[in-house]
Amino acid sequence: MEETYLSDFGTILLFLIGGAVFILIGLGASKMLRPSNPNPEKLSSYECGEEAMGSSWVSFNPRFYVIALIFIIFDVELVFFFPWAVVFGQEELIRATNGTWGWFSLIEMGIFLGILLLGLAYVWVNGHLDWIKPKPVIPQSRSKIPAEMYAAVNKKYS
Repeated sequence: MEETYLSDFGTILLFLIGGAVFILIGLGASKMLRPSNPNPEKLSSYECGEEAMGSSWVSFNPRFYVIALIFIIFDVELVFFFPWAVVFGQEELIRATNGTWGWFSLIEMGIFLGILLLGLAYVWVNGHLDWIKPKPVIPQSRSKIPAEMYAAVNKKYS
């Protein structure tokens, strides 16, 4: 009698199906158990305890995104420093390798930190950390439509 086993992909598929079923059961149970009492107060938009004013389609400064990415990169860097510092200070490991482990790990972390500092220098030199750009780049249009017509359309819809 031959036994059959699931392949690795079959195991992953069963895991995904089980996760989807688990989520659907939770959503279905909550739909059946929760009360449904919609009223104008519940259906209104909520903005930090204040009534929403104006359109939600506002210009978002992309520099927020760049600053957030740089913060996350250097925050994750700190996560790598903690285990390195714990292993770097183990006397037994240093003694067992006649001191070469300590120098190896120090050079390795120096290279890691150097690469990150090189990225920070690149971002800094290119001005991505400047909140106010010193020289705004004004795009030049090669359209045959006169600029006055654009201004009229913008004035009409603003």
